[in-house]
Amino acid sequence: MSCNEQMNAVWSALEAVTDPEIDESVASLGFVTRVDIFEGENVSIEFRLPTYWCAPNFAFLMASDMRDAVSNLTWVRSVSVKLLDHFSADLINRGVEQRQDFRDAFPGETDGDLKTIRRKFLGQAFQRRQEMLIRYLLRARYDFSWIENASLRDLIEAPIDDEGNRLRNLYLFMWRRIHVRSAEENERAFTTEDLEPLKADEMSLYLRKISAARHNAEFNGVFCRSVLAAREGPRTAYINTSPATANTKTRLTNALL
Repeated sequence: MSCNEQMNAVWSALEAVTDPEIDESVASLGFVTRVDIFEGENVSIEFRLPTYWCAPNFAFLMASDMRDAVSNLTWVRSVSVKLLDHFSADLINRGVEQRQDFRDAFPGETDGDLKTIRRKFLGQAFQRRQEMLIRYLLRARYDFSWIENASLRDLIEAPIDDEGNRLRNLYLFMWRRIHVRSAEENERAFTTEDLEPLKADEMSLYLRKISAARHNAEFNGVFCRSVLAAREGPRTAYINTSPATANTKTRLTNALL
């Protein structure tokens, strides 16, 4: 595998890691500021969050997910993830390096572990993606009855355009994480995050209820981008957001550090 291919693979892995509060990629948000590959198998990642005071549990979760996503690449031997310019950076970096749980890295600071934190934001991401897909399907003339009764296979085979296919793929990725114990194609395509079936006559109210997850994520996304842009200044323009141009943009970013 060439150096370019390795770098693209790392950035592709990072694209799958999301800010748990916003449900957007840490790469597309511009959080990742530097990626280096040493000796063809050791990866070093640096990232910076919008403010010095960003919640440490979110930061810990993102750092752990980045480590795990890149570690899953078959050619990678080691991964170092470093959070910069954060009040808890030392604790987070040490905890991630030692593969600690969040409550072990921050003793006495929380009663919850990483699984609890991850589950909370997984549910919010599921709701956000589900609402966007259902509203698309309604615009595409699929009715509440179809949505109530659709199986996973029905959803996968439904003829939809490129926008719908993008929303469907985002939702299916989260659906499989929610339905980890029963990911069969005859399962219902649309349930609550607690796996309760959606009812056609209750769906309008349900959509209004879960829309809060989307509105909250969109607001936080705008806020984070604005604060990060103010913090980073001109350098933000050089942060890589596309695996296809990872080498060029990473080199530009590194030159400005």
